[in-house]
Amino acid sequence: MNIVMPCNETFSNPDIMHNYYFQSFEDRKPPAPIPHSAGREALWQFLATIALVLGAWYISWRWTSSVNWDALWFAVPLLLAETLAYIGLILFAINLWKVEDTPRGAPPQFISECVRDEDALHDVERPLAVDVFFPTYNEDVELVRMGIRDAKAMRYPHPISVAIHVLDDGKREEMRRVAEEEGVNYITRNNNLGFKAGNLRNAMEQTFGDFIVICDADTRPFPTMIEHTLGYFRDPDVAWVQTPQWFFDLTEGKRLKDWALGRFSYIGYLLGASVEAVLGKVVVGHDRFVNDPQMFFDVIQRRRSWANASFCCGAGSIHRREAVMQAAMQTYADAIDGEVRRFTADIHDEEIRQDFADAMRKELALETEVVPYKFHVSEDIYTSIVLHSYEERRWKSVFHPDVESKMLSPQDLLSWTIQRFKYAGGSLDIFFHDNPIFRKSRMTLAQRTMYFATFYSYLAGAWNVVFLVAPIVYLFVGVSPVSADTVEFAKRFLPFIVATELAFLVGTWGVPGWQGMASYLSFFPINIRALWTVLRGEKIRFPVTPKDRQEGNFLNLVIPQLAIIILTALGLVYAGIMLYLGKTSNYAGFIINCFWGTVNIAAMSGIVAAALWKPEE
Repeated sequence: MNIVMPCNETFSNPDIMHNYYFQSFEDRKPPAPIPHSAGREALWQFLATIALVLGAWYISWRWTSSVNWDALWFAVPLLLAETLAYIGLILFAINLWKVEDTPRGAPPQFISECVRDEDALHDVERPLAVDVFFPTYNEDVELVRMGIRDAKAMRYPHPISVAIHVLDDGKREEMRRVAEEEGVNYITRNNNLGFKAGNLRNAMEQTFGDFIVICDADTRPFPTMIEHTLGYFRDPDVAWVQTPQWFFDLTEGKRLKDWALGRFSYIGYLLGASVEAVLGKVVVGHDRFVNDPQMFFDVIQRRRSWANASFCCGAGSIHRREAVMQAAMQTYADAIDGEVRRFTADIHDEEIRQDFADAMRKELALETEVVPYKFHVSEDIYTSIVLHSYEERRWKSVFHPDVESKMLSPQDLLSWTIQRFKYAGGSLDIFFHDNPIFRKSRMTLAQRTMYFATFYSYLAGAWNVVFLVAPIVYLFVGVSPVSADTVEFAKRFLPFIVATELAFLVGTWGVPGWQGMASYLSFFPINIRALWTVLRGEKIRFPVTPKDRQEGNFLNLVIPQLAIIILTALGLVYAGIMLYLGKTSNYAGFIINCFWGTVNIAAMSGIVAAALWKPEE
């Protein structure tokens, strides 16, 4: 093991930076956590309450007084979509309700400060031992070297034992050589069973640290990582600490006037400058793939802390080994009980069933493996659920709001799609096949609600597609799904939507909102595909998200979004012509659907532009 003594130096490795696209981004600094404001939080809660009340008023009116009974084929799907979206709004409001950060403890000196009294008898003055895992498969070995070097530079105010391990499922000689050159441990195995989860399990069987830092192959820990996080483990019931993931290589974009100059010459520059003179600085192409995770970490995850419901997201997390092993034992017991119930369900004689169950448990106990990390595409959230559900102990999770590492983001639409599909498919697989929400456990109502909110968000593609298709149907067919006149509709819908926008503007203060909303809509093909895959009983695969930009044209990945744009644009033209020719006279319906369709086009345009984007030479 490496002994890391107190130090104040930072570490850089310029000798291996010159070949990478992110070289010019090395000096970027992560954003600070959004400062908590009690006044802003109270305003958010007030506005959210008003928005939800107005929403309930609107939805009840829609069900009771506005259904177009002559077009139920159109009216019912839209009404169901509105209702399901409103439920999602309630869950999102609950998630964002308040900020309650866990106080950070001072870095512990001895392991006895991190365990219960009865566990500390033999470890009164032993320094902490930390294992740092870098699971890798086919990533650039020099990229992994950067993470290793940054991990070696982590500082701590007390003597501490830190062992860095490269977990190479690629069994590469060059990766072994890098580990040897850097003086860290190299671990591989004969098979790739369980992929990343199996890789982590194999490493746990060969290491002994009290705490485990999980990194991805591209994770670059900051020097402060363990110094700022191990203090939370002074509470002996803290199972893991999740830090925010930060992608330091997001596309920068260009000022609107400069972007317009390159495409429309001097006239474009003048128009862009005029727009910026009114609106202020406008950037085109920033975060082209909507990779910035600040909304997820600094808003969604952070505001689950009060409910002890922030879950592990893999890279950038620190785990108590004892908790991971208890999760393994719980999963082991659950697997045996599940098999016993399955094979004894049809035995009606109580005595025979009990004897058979006892015999079967003994046999299964010998055949079933203890698996520290579930062999699942979403092993991180799965392990979180197991620990939050643990019957014997109230394990806690902590979300640490400060960024303590940097990572690379997907730089092309193929990599982006692979990553999003894994997130959606893994979560939905848990929801349908191993749902913790209704399982008997120690999980609180607040925790169940937070997990349900996560799973529910991945179902949104089913109703978002209705919102995207509805204006197209109206513009071409001229049939309204709402039977009420425009004034009756507007006086209920407009207060609801305005209050909702105001509430979430305040509730997500400090984080851009449009890109998140646009990506939420444009995810619909990925979410629908993931949902269909899970419902068909197919396994979600474990493809490694590429760390290098994939070459090629990716328009084939955005055909559904492109179809929405084209059909909506054609519908706007067609409906405008019909209105001009006097074939229809519903100006209000045309205006409403023009606005609706334009928003949909704008939301889909981002991902289509991402499919065509290429980095500048």
